[in-house]
Amino acid sequence: MLILDAKDCENIDKALKKYKKKFEKSRTLNQLRARQAFTKPSVSRRKEILKAAYRQQILAGKVEL
Repeated sequence: MLILDAKDCENIDKALKKYKKKFEKSRTLNQLRARQAFTKPSVSRRKEILKAAYRQQILAGKVEL
């Protein structure tokens, strides 16, 4: 549950913008999408290994962004 501290004189558009930003940062939507379908542990582990290898290549300067 997200709690937003809104001031009395604050515009509703600003409050909504703050809420959307906070919702995006909390990654709630990503968690919901991940829970919709089961992924095998071996598949998720393989994805983590590939991400780590990619990060290492970036740090080593082999891959340009």
